[in-house]
Amino acid sequence: MNRFLKQTAVAAGLLCTTWAAHAADPIVLKVHHFLGPQSIQHTTMLKTWCDNIAKDSNNRLACQIYPAMQLGGSPPQLFDQAKDGVADVVWTVAGYSAGRFARSQVFELPFMMTNAAATSRAAWDFVQKHAQDEYKDVKLLAIHVHGPGVFFTKNKPITKMEDLKGLKMRGPTATITKMLANMGATPVGMPVPQVPEALSKGVIDGAVIPYEVAPGLKVHELTKFASETPKDQPALYTTVFAVPMNKAKYESLPADLKAVIDKNSGRELSAFLGSTQEGNDVPGRKAFVDTAGYTITQISAAEIDRWKKATDNLDDEWVADMNKRGLNGKAMLDDARALVQQYSK
Repeated sequence: MNRFLKQTAVAAGLLCTTWAAHAADPIVLKVHHFLGPQSIQHTTMLKTWCDNIAKDSNNRLACQIYPAMQLGGSPPQLFDQAKDGVADVVWTVAGYSAGRFARSQVFELPFMMTNAAATSRAAWDFVQKHAQDEYKDVKLLAIHVHGPGVFFTKNKPITKMEDLKGLKMRGPTATITKMLANMGATPVGMPVPQVPEALSKGVIDGAVIPYEVAPGLKVHELTKFASETPKDQPALYTTVFAVPMNKAKYESLPADLKAVIDKNSGRELSAFLGSTQEGNDVPGRKAFVDTAGYTITQISAAEIDRWKKATDNLDDEWVADMNKRGLNGKAMLDDARALVQQYSK
């Protein structure tokens, strides 16, 4: 009898130990994005978010970050990967799905952005008010923008609008390819990972991207000229990014872990992501400054005024599109601009 009790006690102890080990295992979120493992999005932006949810959950939440589309698919499929549960969280460009996030992309209109932190806060507020149903199938963690977009060209600098005539220029989204067409270029839409091969094979003559991502794409080796807008002017353009989480995964979490996700989501996460990405423009630009023979040109204020006039109709087109959807496009555009100015003060 004593031997039986002893064996039972040992078995029960082993069972408790096994249960405790499993109970201590963290819930690991699969985080997927399209840039490389050396990118700031991987090493700082997403990693900081993952570190914060681990800390706030006492390590009950953890991440496995998969860069460079390691879970398969292409960049335009990332949002649906979050929606469908292929990944738990993704970082992606909203405009890679043309027309799907048309309201959110108001911030991609030319000369809308002041700085990435302010514009990202504005974008979060705007989505909460005007575009929540664009993200109804996911748990939206953040929405943000990058720093000022820059022209990079292979064979000649862009100093005036006429320099773009006939050039095949990469743009990231439909809004920005329309901007390029208005300015005389031949727009070619493509996700940013395709830029190096397209430049090297002559598929494009140049690209618009921010400084922060350009060195990682070897753009300083594949082009000879950069043309940037003055710091005292609104940015030529920016791109809207979204960080969606699989809704079922979020709903499966206990209440206290949902609270951890909620704490690490929203306006301030959006601002952090935007400001961190824009902050990397500084070392990114230095790679071009340090490249022998590379030419960086700043567009004059007078020329910027010409560019603004050439792209003014894109605002009207966006308003008309919203009106066709039964929305008040003018009021929404005014609200977006007011939010940017509010957070830029």
